[in-house]
Amino acid sequence: MARHGRHRRTGRPGIDRERLIRQLTFWLRPAFVLRVVNRFQKIVGFDRSMALASSALTALVPLAVLSGAVFGGEAAERVISRYGLTGEGAEAVRSVFSAGGTSTSAGLFGVAFLGVSALSFSRATQRLIEQTWELKPLSVRNTRNGLWWILGLACYTGVIGWLSLTLDVGRLGLLAAACEVPVTTAFLLWTGRILSAKRLDRPTLIPFAVTAAVLAAAYSVAATVYLPRLFNSYVSRYGPVGAVFGMITTLFGAMLVVVGSAAIGREVRDELTRIRRGQRPSQDEVRRQWDNIVEQTRSRWRRVRRQSP
Repeated sequence: MARHGRHRRTGRPGIDRERLIRQLTFWLRPAFVLRVVNRFQKIVGFDRSMALASSALTALVPLAVLSGAVFGGEAAERVISRYGLTGEGAEAVRSVFSAGGTSTSAGLFGVAFLGVSALSFSRATQRLIEQTWELKPLSVRNTRNGLWWILGLACYTGVIGWLSLTLDVGRLGLLAAACEVPVTTAFLLWTGRILSAKRLDRPTLIPFAVTAAVLAAAYSVAATVYLPRLFNSYVSRYGPVGAVFGMITTLFGAMLVVVGSAAIGREVRDELTRIRRGQRPSQDEVRRQWDNIVEQTRSRWRRVRRQSP
C-alpha cells in the first residue's frame, strides 16, 4: 500500500495522447475536410480573396498618401522598421508615403477617395460574411454599420500597430503575434456581428474568429521573414511600382487566411451543432474514412512505381 501511495505522489499528469489523436483524426477526417473545401469553393474563395485584397489596397494607398502628408516620413519608417525592409524595398515604401504633398485640394480629394475606398472594402467584407453564412444581402442598406466598422478597423489597426512596435523584441515578433490573437479574435467577432446587422450571434462566429486570429498571427510571423525578400525582389525587377505588387501579394495572402477561416469556421459551427443533436459519427466510421484514404494513397503510389522506368 505504501508503494502504491508513493506511486500516486510521484506520478505526474501528462497529455492524453490517445485522446488528442482521436480529436485530430475526427476534425481532420476526409468527410469534414471535403466539406470545408466545398464551402471554400462555394464562396469562390480565391476570387473573394483577390477582391478583398484589391479593395484593401485601394483603401491603403490613399491612407498611405495622407499619412505621408500628415506625419511625414514617420509612417514610412514605422512600416520599414516593422518588416525589416532594406535597400530598394525601403526606398520604395518611402516614395509611396511621400507622394501626397501638402496641397489642400489634394488632401481633400484624398480624404474623399479614402472614404469611398473604405466603404468598398467594408461592403466586400460584408459580402464574404453574407455568402459564407448564406444570409440575405443587405448591400447599401447596411452602410451605417459599414461606417462604424471602418472606425473600428482604424482602431484595431492602431492597436495592432502599437503592439507590434512595443512588443517586437525578437526578429520574428512572436510575442507581438501572440498578443495580437485575442485582439484579432474580439475584432472579428465584432466584425461578424456588425456587418451581418446582428443576424449572426457570437457563438456562431467564435470558430471563425478564433481560427482566423491564430492563422493571422502565424501569417504575420511568416510575413516578417518573407516580406523583405518579396519587396526587394519586386522593386529590383519593376522599380517603385514593385512596392505596389508586393503590397497586393501580401494582402492577398492575408485575405486568403480570412476567407479560408470563414469556410472553416462555418463548417466547424455546423459540425458542433450536429454533435449536440447526437449526430456525431462513430469512431469506427472515422477510422474507415482514414483507412480508405490510406489504401487509396498506397494504391496510387504502387501504380506510379509500376509505371516509372
